[in-house]
Amino acid sequence: MEKIKLINKYAEPFVSENEIMAMAPKAVEAMKTLHSGTGAGNDFLGWVTLPTDYDKEEFARIKKAAEYIKGNCDILIVIGIGGSYLGARAVIEALKSCNYNALAKDTPQIYFIGNTISPSMLTELLKICEGKDICVNVISKSGTTTEPAIAFRVFRDLVNSKYSKEEAAKRIFATTDKAKGTLKSLADEEGYETFVVPDNVGGRYSVLTAVGLLPIAVAGIDIDELMNGAKSAQDSLMSESIADNDCLKYAAIRNVLYNKGKRLECFISYEPCMTMFNEWLKQLFAESEGKDGKGLYPVSCVFSTDLHSVGQFIQESGSDLMFETCIKFNNPLDDFILTEQEGNIDGLNFLAGKTLSYVNEKARQGTLLAHTEGGVANFILESDNIAAANLGYMIYFFEKACAISGYILGVNPFNQPGVESYKKNMFALLGKPGYESEKEKLEKELGIC
Repeated sequence: MEKIKLINKYAEPFVSENEIMAMAPKAVEAMKTLHSGTGAGNDFLGWVTLPTDYDKEEFARIKKAAEYIKGNCDILIVIGIGGSYLGARAVIEALKSCNYNALAKDTPQIYFIGNTISPSMLTELLKICEGKDICVNVISKSGTTTEPAIAFRVFRDLVNSKYSKEEAAKRIFATTDKAKGTLKSLADEEGYETFVVPDNVGGRYSVLTAVGLLPIAVAGIDIDELMNGAKSAQDSLMSESIADNDCLKYAAIRNVLYNKGKRLECFISYEPCMTMFNEWLKQLFAESEGKDGKGLYPVSCVFSTDLHSVGQFIQESGSDLMFETCIKFNNPLDDFILTEQEGNIDGLNFLAGKTLSYVNEKARQGTLLAHTEGGVANFILESDNIAAANLGYMIYFFEKACAISGYILGVNPFNQPGVESYKKNMFALLGKPGYESEKEKLEKELGIC
């Protein structure tokens, strides 16, 4: 089953069918705005038709480059921040494991850097690379974003010091603007193979472009299946009937709850391999909706782990603040059968013969009942299993739901003006040329002598 099924019956005490139907016309109008390309941010709608309208020649080069990387290095370093790394890491961990690098496999280890300015993280990864053959995939539209640019300086120097100029050029892959920018110019000058960050696809919507597909393919994931799943979503999520389009319905429900005073949406998974997928969701919804003083704040939990920490807050203080959206897979990737133990010291022999997935499901059901009884609305997005096609469908489902929801909310879902504020302050404090006039003022505000 590729299709995601939205189950909202457990939230009926909090969101009535009448309220959903009242929101339906706004949701339909928002979807029409999306498809007609008449809304705000309409120059960033390339992702809408991406599953069918992608560059087939580049797609073939991505697969060829992935085979080269798999055959010629122990470690692939992926350099990027935000949408330039979150989607790829989310897919790799979901389909392979959050322990991907520790598992025995015939594909390279994959490490992500350039998403932080932590010196500890950088020096640690340099130590990991000692004595290893490496390739680098640097992902940046401009090539000048501070975090990835610093990391690329370091790892470009490392590659250049380990290999000849000709060999080094074969080991660096640049995903960047198709025609302009610092990174594109450098790649052309040095002879790096380049892939394109499409002009009409924003970073948080770019996982199904070369931005995400190259690292994903290096991990041994079938990117054809990933795109086939997204195409299935593109084809099946077109209905203007809220009863027949769960993506449309989900976007409507989110806005009903927002209008009723909810301010947080908590994305829930019962599989730790979905942790980074939750992080991708947080970027997708936070950057798309969080502007003009509006938007649901996206948070996430992995249960049952977080039931022993923030579960207390959700249960007894969450009712007025939040609702939960649980991503549920009906079949686990693997399973484990519990056995009987002599003496029954832990009192768990009643579980003998049961699978761990059965126990996990009962934990989910018990939590669902507890949280709804505690006044927290719960929705379930159900899929058959964690497979490439299903994940591709899910990616497109959430991207479209986010865009529709943003238009219902009355914001531009495709810009992120607030992200620039910290950069301007950081550049001034660092003494970047052109920011001198702001430096002294900011230092006084911070109390820096």
